[in-house]
Amino acid sequence: MQTNLAIAALSALAQESRFAAFRLLVQAGPQGKSASNIAAALEMPASSLSFHLKELTHAGLVSPRQQGRYIIYAARLETLQRLMEFLASTCGSAGAQSMQERLAPV
Repeated sequence: MQTNLAIAALSALAQESRFAAFRLLVQAGPQGKSASNIAAALEMPASSLSFHLKELTHAGLVSPRQQGRYIIYAARLETLQRLMEFLASTCGSAGAQSMQERLAPV
């Protein structure tokens, strides 16, 4: 992963609402969730959520797909894995191991 992509991903996650949405999508698994279900779960207006999902999408952390008349969002775990590998290679493996242990319950 290039440094600029890592910074974009970290920046996207460094906001409480976006982090909450991303965490919800990680927990939802590959089937993802519709924007309306995400908004309801986070008790967030759809217009605000739309902005946050756009930021997560631009950072490569989520991917949208059309399913009928709904847009379903799913976490891109491969991006998270690449980010973890990048942090491990640039910050040292001990720090990365500790992060992976902390993220395991997510």
